[in-house]
Amino acid sequence: MHPFRHAAVTPDKPAVIVAETGAVMTYADLDAASNRVAQFFRARRLQSEARVAFFLTNTPYYFALLWGAQRAGLRFVAVSSQLTAQEVDYILLDSGAELLVAGADLASVATALEVPCARFSLGGAIAGFSSWEDAVDAMPATPIADETAGAAMLYSSGTTGRPKGIRHATPPDPAIDAVTPLTMLAQGFFGLGPDSIYLSTAPLYHAAPLGWTMALHKLGGTVVLMRKFDPEAALAFIEQYKCNSGQFVPTHFVRMLKLPDKTRAKYDVSSIKVAIHAAAPCPVPVKRAMIDWWGPVIDEYYAGTEGNGFAAIKAAQWLERAGSVGRNMGEATLHICDEEGNELPPRSEGTVYFQGPRPFEYHNDAERTAQTRNKHGWTTLGDVGWVDEEGYLYLTDRKSFMIISGGVNIYPQEVENLLVGHPKVADAAVVGAPHDDLGEQVVAVIQPVNMADAGDELAAELIAYCRQSLSGVKTPRRIDFTAALPRHDTGKLYKRLIRDAYWAKESRSV
Repeated sequence: MHPFRHAAVTPDKPAVIVAETGAVMTYADLDAASNRVAQFFRARRLQSEARVAFFLTNTPYYFALLWGAQRAGLRFVAVSSQLTAQEVDYILLDSGAELLVAGADLASVATALEVPCARFSLGGAIAGFSSWEDAVDAMPATPIADETAGAAMLYSSGTTGRPKGIRHATPPDPAIDAVTPLTMLAQGFFGLGPDSIYLSTAPLYHAAPLGWTMALHKLGGTVVLMRKFDPEAALAFIEQYKCNSGQFVPTHFVRMLKLPDKTRAKYDVSSIKVAIHAAAPCPVPVKRAMIDWWGPVIDEYYAGTEGNGFAAIKAAQWLERAGSVGRNMGEATLHICDEEGNELPPRSEGTVYFQGPRPFEYHNDAERTAQTRNKHGWTTLGDVGWVDEEGYLYLTDRKSFMIISGGVNIYPQEVENLLVGHPKVADAAVVGAPHDDLGEQVVAVIQPVNMADAGDELAAELIAYCRQSLSGVKTPRRIDFTAALPRHDTGKLYKRLIRDAYWAKESRSV
């Protein structure tokens, strides 16, 4: 299970098709390019476990970098193309990345980076960066002598502070073509394989599209890569390329469903046999509407970048248990526990834990890592839910107040920490409020120093202030004002009271 094996058997088969242009990267192309990348990393004396970072928008060459790092045993850090220079610098520093490859289309941010590391530009010139193409194209297209399996080290949201790098234990089998749990699930549960034509709708820096597209390459399928999601374009690409699989987030479903009936009817989507969704809660009416439209092919899974466990459910099963995210799958075992870590019986609400053989840790944060463990050593992402008598999991809340907007995880505290630094802000709370398109939107509730300042002018000023330091997805879409935030005498903020006020009139829960 590896692209190099498919390159030997089906060299001319498309590994990647750029949806918008039809440009093709074959398995032979991918194999040669990834070998050159691995050769270059070794020429730079980057050995197993060294970190490299990729700051790119969607491009087929992204896969050459990913597979090159994987063949060289490196930890690869895929950095969001939506981040500011300060945010990218934090990830480069925290991860210890020794080398950065940045896309020329991100030059305005890349040129402002300050963390020292080897810097290369892809697809054009960036001031202060060396040309990646000039450096790598001269490398031999043959495997390095000491291939060993590398892995992603991705940065994910949490309850407090900045994003944390998620570091998994070294794979038990160092062979680059070793079978992985995700590949087994992709093949065994979702039916993906060499005949799959898989529409990838999201940025590759996200854990799910990165992991699932690489799983597709292990299985020998074809990835149809969208540079950027557009609802009508996605339908057109399904018809054009006869896509029979793909992955989506609920926001994608919402946007496709909101297209005019005439537009939706223009495209033949009957080729789709499995449409996988995850990343955020999907409202029951939205999922029902998608099943009514596409048929019982809307399958779901629950997991995190941490990879500590996995639950999944087929559309037919979901229709009998609307709202469930599925049953436990794979190596880990699902548990629902009380605050003391004791396991609870069916239909009792508690924290969702997984007991599994593949531990993870948050890079440079032992305290945060310890907070994910209970007395048994089982791990949690902080979600709350219950299971029925057959083991189907239903999520009811999140312990943390992480906001999931359009499938993107956002730290409230990172935004709060910035807002309270504004001279006109006495206190701030950031919550996720309902949004028809994105699922949740970022709302900042502000206690101003002078209540007389509360109004549209200060709201606009605070939004502009946030945009100077935060990426657009983290910037509040709405600013509300209050004379005092609900805090205990100890200083603890009762954020649930604030958030619940926004959700009180909704028919769905967060």
